[in-house]
Amino acid sequence: MENFRKESDLLGELNVPLDAYYGVQTQRAINNFKISGQLLSSYPDFIKGLAFVKKAAAKTNYELGLLDENLYFKIAEACDEIVAGKYHEQFPVDMIQGGAGTSINMNANEVIANVVLEKLGKNKGEYEFCSPNDHINLSQSTNDAYPTGIKMGLLHMNIGLVEKLEKIIAAFRAKGQDFHDVIKMGRTQLQDAVPMTLGQEFEAFAATLEEDISKLNNNASLFVEVNMGATAIGTGLNAPVGYATLCAKNLAQITGFPIISAPDLVEATPDTGSYVIYSSAMKRLAVKLSKICNDLRLLSSGPRAGLFEINLPPMQPGSSIMPGKVNPVIPEVVNQVCYKVIGNDLTVTFAAEAGQLQLNVMEPVLSHAIMENINFLCNALDTLHDKCVVGITANKEVCLNMVKHSIGIVTALNPYIGYKQSTEIAKEALETGKSVYNLVLEKGILSQEKLDEILDPKNMLKPHNK
Repeated sequence: MENFRKESDLLGELNVPLDAYYGVQTQRAINNFKISGQLLSSYPDFIKGLAFVKKAAAKTNYELGLLDENLYFKIAEACDEIVAGKYHEQFPVDMIQGGAGTSINMNANEVIANVVLEKLGKNKGEYEFCSPNDHINLSQSTNDAYPTGIKMGLLHMNIGLVEKLEKIIAAFRAKGQDFHDVIKMGRTQLQDAVPMTLGQEFEAFAATLEEDISKLNNNASLFVEVNMGATAIGTGLNAPVGYATLCAKNLAQITGFPIISAPDLVEATPDTGSYVIYSSAMKRLAVKLSKICNDLRLLSSGPRAGLFEINLPPMQPGSSIMPGKVNPVIPEVVNQVCYKVIGNDLTVTFAAEAGQLQLNVMEPVLSHAIMENINFLCNALDTLHDKCVVGITANKEVCLNMVKHSIGIVTALNPYIGYKQSTEIAKEALETGKSVYNLVLEKGILSQEKLDEILDPKNMLKPHNK
């Protein structure tokens, strides 16, 4: 027992590891919530977000005369150290928990209080000198500090996600330039359509993902509206006059984000609309990313009995029974990440809907689902970039041969010989195995010179006049 200290709360005494900076309420959460195995310590941006909130709250309390100068500076110093990455192992509570986030809020309060006590030359747990509740949580409640910490964490995490997205967009665009002269068949409904270039196909991958940068950033911008000063339900009980506006101003100055106080704190306290719309932007990205991975798997299928238009970098043997088989494992794993993101979006939707009256108690699973999605997407984008996209090569001759032997090029004849005659040519080509080119010449429908001009694949890559 010499390795523990006793701390007490509403429910009585509990042993806490002697060297732990957290306290009794964190210890209860450790004991009670063995759920996901994903701890607060796994999400450093969330921990930093909580530290930003606690520093802004301390600064506001000091400026309003509620906190003495020495204690304020020590609290600010402790928060700065946490933002710099120190003490993160002292946040061991499960991300999914009951209590609407109280355990996470108290984890932050206790760690900061005990760091301050150490700076004051006191022992951990001597809370009469710096209390988790009376000093670190002063003028706050879990119901305003916790969601604000989530939002600060998500603002930072979104920056990282967008950076990963920009990197893979650049990679797809570079491949689009590399493949600008690779003629191939486009396909609709998995059937031959009309010619295009492989470069156009890869540029389209870049363009569709690029649209999601603005969606993510615009939706993340909703996180700048916070409910600090709302305390329990938005009425501001136990927060001094002017606290909400001043705390938002201080949080903006500390974080560099344009933080504002919500115009209606009673409305803002249970509101989770910003999480729902941001999660939907990630779902949209996941749907697009999964579609691209499906395309990469199709385009690389083969090598002898598939499309085989591109080569993906070989990453590992593909079978324990089939020698020589190499599978598209990187697009496959990204597909699976996308399914997880889509599923987590549904979790966010249910959790947001489950709010009742003046509080949404489901914010722990909601915030966990969103933060897990960001981490998954960041890792997936990095993996797809590093282990797949940058190493893709084109099978130029395969692509060109498919164009030459495709029935789809008959579409180019429509403006010249009409839909009905084009259909007859296509049908006969399919039935006889003859090429569209030879059939048109045999029937004397067009001169060879005109036919060569019309059916030149390069002339089918953009709009043109007759």
